Amino acid sequence: MIRMTLRLPEDVHVRLAAQAEADRRSLNSEIVHLLEVALAGVEVGMGELPRGE
Repeated sequence: MIRMTLRLPEDVHVRLAAQAEADRRSLNSEIVHLLEVALAGVEVGMGELPRGE
């Protein structure tokens, strides 16, 4: 697991925290869950960058 620092606008933090509470997850778990959902179906090989369309 990689540890990183993330800066968020205050309004995004408030929305994430509210969603995490509603989903009964920690803020960290909610962010990971949302990233996994957003990236579902996106495959990127090692060393490759995703291409914008």
